[in-house]
Amino acid sequence: MTFVDTSAIFALLAANDEHHPAALAAMSELRGTAQLITHNYIVLETHALTERRVGHLAIRALHRDVLPLLDIRWVDPALHDAAVTASLAAERGSVSLVDRVSFEFMRRERIDAAFTFDSDFARQGYRTLPH
Repeated sequence: MTFVDTSAIFALLAANDEHHPAALAAMSELRGTAQLITHNYIVLETHALTERRVGHLAIRALHRDVLPLLDIRWVDPALHDAAVTASLAAERGSVSLVDRVSFEFMRRERIDAAFTFDSDFARQGYRTLPH
């Protein structure tokens, strides 16, 4: 299984994003070799970011072309609470709540790889794709 982060989905949708070519190549490779999984907070974050930065046509592409390729799991209260607890316990607030949910989700699902361009995943010890 490979976790799919907002940064990767956004790079797929935004042709002017610096990571767009790498995201397209990675997605092409991952589609045939890995189960791609994410959670609904990523969908919400990606929708809002894409709508604000790219526009409505990209939102259509998100829901029509990208999300159907992903196994989307819903964040339950226990997962949310664990991420909030980690956020409140942190020395500094540089990691978003959505990322903290993602890290806890990956631990619970025993996922060790993330399709992401966010360096916080590597700092948490996850293998990141593309390399």
